[in-house]
Amino acid sequence: MNNVVTAKTNAATGLLQASSSGRYLALDVLRGLTVALMIVVNNPGSWGSIYAPFKHAAWHGFTITDLVFPSFLFAVGNAMSFSMRKFESYPESAFLKKVFKRTALIFLIGLFLNLFPFITRDPEGQIVLKDFTAVRIMGVLQRIALCYCIASLVVHYLRYKGTLAFGFITLLAYWAISYFFGGSDPYSLEGNAALKFDRLLLPEENMYKGFGIPFDPEGLLSSLPATVNVLAGYIAGIFIQKHGNNGTTVFKLSIAGAVLVAIALLWDFYFPINKPLWTSSYVLHSVGLSLLILAALIYILEIAGLVRLGHFFEAFGKNPLFIFALATLLIKALNFIRIGDISLQKWLYEHLFLTWSEGKTASLLFALSYMLLMWVIGFWMDRKKIYVKV
Repeated sequence: MNNVVTAKTNAATGLLQASSSGRYLALDVLRGLTVALMIVVNNPGSWGSIYAPFKHAAWHGFTITDLVFPSFLFAVGNAMSFSMRKFESYPESAFLKKVFKRTALIFLIGLFLNLFPFITRDPEGQIVLKDFTAVRIMGVLQRIALCYCIASLVVHYLRYKGTLAFGFITLLAYWAISYFFGGSDPYSLEGNAALKFDRLLLPEENMYKGFGIPFDPEGLLSSLPATVNVLAGYIAGIFIQKHGNNGTTVFKLSIAGAVLVAIALLWDFYFPINKPLWTSSYVLHSVGLSLLILAALIYILEIAGLVRLGHFFEAFGKNPLFIFALATLLIKALNFIRIGDISLQKWLYEHLFLTWSEGKTASLLFALSYMLLMWVIGFWMDRKKIYVKV
């Protein structure tokens, strides 16, 4: 993250921040909520002891954890509905320079996180330099960068109706590509079209290995349907700005969300809901749920006036990318540092949590404590008016 700036307003800055004028608390809280959940699900005390809702679906299917990343992208689109307005007065060259520069920065930060801490231990326990040629190229921030770039260009050049058409065509096209260019089992791990496409452009040693074979769940081809999550957030943001925070808006967002979830569940019979493939049905399902959550937040915070319920998550929403990156860097450092034969992360888990709790509960408590540590940092930064700009 570059360019830490101290602002004299309460408005946050950066990719996921909207302008200080015309802000909506519900959008800020949604953004903060996704960051908080992302930290929890990414940092259990033990990966072998996790409650089912905090696990991703093994392949086809959906858990609450599978909603976190697409909701993050949805929040990116929400912020774009504010920030893209200022680009209307920019010269074309200035707009493109801004978008491509931001895209490159976020992508490079993602690569930095993949490489960190730049050193590793060999089988004998000796510290050696990492093999940079085998680094994973894609990742969470890399996908955010690509989706932000594509969505910015679509919104800028195609406008509102064109954005709707682009999203609709993209989801149908991805279904067709997946079906016709996949193998005999086009939605399987080994036979999907996304894997085939990515292998044309990405060396196998630079892909994710967590599925047993080189396959990247944040790959290149599947970033196209993921862009629709950003576009959906943008459209929702425009709708809220146009119609305001009222009961009618809550009702319409709720209906739209319920309809999309219903369509997704029907489509699931033909194009399974699947996060690693980021299938079109998964997009509709996650967008529908994001709309329902956003509608609930508008009602609770903006209409019912229970503003205090959202204050906790604002600390995450003010510096989302910085806090996400910091959480990733710190946990990697804790896993690299050794106390005897175990990592510092495992030592802390065993001595601070397993001594008075056990199993999945202890693992979750570690994750929640780690999230609270990040919250304290975010809260301190907010109090000091320190916001990180990308």
